[in-house]
Amino acid sequence: MASQRRYFGNIRRRESGRYQARYRAPDGRLLPAPHTFARKAEAARWLMLKEAEIHRGEWIDPDHAAVSFGNYAAQWIRDRVLKVRTRDLYESLLRNHLAPAFGPLALADIDEAAVRRWRKERLDAGQVADRPFGPVTVAKAYRLLHAVLRRHPMISSSGATPVGSTGQAKKSPMSAR
Repeated sequence: MASQRRYFGNIRRRESGRYQARYRAPDGRLLPAPHTFARKAEAARWLMLKEAEIHRGEWIDPDHAAVSFGNYAAQWIRDRVLKVRTRDLYESLLRNHLAPAFGPLALADIDEAAVRRWRKERLDAGQVADRPFGPVTVAKAYRLLHAVLRRHPMISSSGATPVGSTGQAKKSPMSAR
């Protein structure tokens, strides 16, 4: 029986007897799997799933995925040419609304469900907070979150963010009358 040629990635047996899978990222770098496998078939399955991720546009660069939201967002604000009041607003929104919820999280760990929960919690907490804030402030923080995530290389390559384009719900056709 002839062996089948693998077209995506490669598998090699390590001295320990375990198998290491490696693949070419879309940018051409050779990347290893995050762990080794006990069986060659497990490594082959992992490569198959990784190839499918790349083809669907859902692949996330592991180097970018480990960056924390708080560090990335603070750097994102510093790197922008902003007017003083805009910079102050962004820093305040980050400090008071975004960093407490997302600051320590890796960017890859922020999903749509977490953003929805955060937004609802902020809207509910606004009126009873020590320094009350309203839905407009939450919408501004939501839009800042979207802007920061949209510009990250991990997300901009796939185009999908866990945040919609605005902080406000779409108007229904009935409310336009």
